[in-house]
Amino acid sequence: TGHEVGHKKEAFDRWMDKLVLAVVGYGHFFIEHNKGHHRDVATPDDPATSRMGENIYSFATREIPGAFKRAWELEEVRQERSGKSVWSLDNEILQPLIITVALYYALLSFFGPIMLIFLPIQMAFGWWQLTSAKYIEQYGLMREKLPNGKYEHQKPYHSWNSNHIMSNLILFPLQRHSDH
Repeated sequence: TGHEVGHKKEAFDRWMDKLVLAVVGYGHFFIEHNKGHHRDVATPDDPATSRMGENIYSFATREIPGAFKRAWELEEVRQERSGKSVWSLDNEILQPLIITVALYYALLSFFGPIMLIFLPIQMAFGWWQLTSAKYIEQYGLMREKLPNGKYEHQKPYHSWNSNHIMSNLILFPLQRHSDH
């Protein structure tokens, strides 16, 4: 759900995306996915595109740090263009991170140290779910590099899609990945 509302233009929807992703400490996804992955999908420049023959574990060890690094770089450029420090509260990676820290602090305060077991588990589960979806959505698909050095424009066949009703109901139209 957080993935889908992150594509909306309204401020409320964008904040809901940050909030949902903050629960699992994955707030950088908002920037990386919308500004990095959508631009570089199905190219070697995209850490969120799995390569042909790459297993999910290799992909995860490349994608997770690569996505965070690209998100930070994109946000740093955006902040510099606005004449702000990357450490500004306008940083859209720091905003969900602050929510994550506040939420985890509240849960630890309320439930005690037992949360030190559950919070990392739920965080890892959330990250694994998102990484698994990314692994499947473009597995082995690459855009052709044109003679001018740019890549061909994204087409529906640069994403794996499923047109089944049950997939649509369960995955909040995520199975039609190329539609967004």
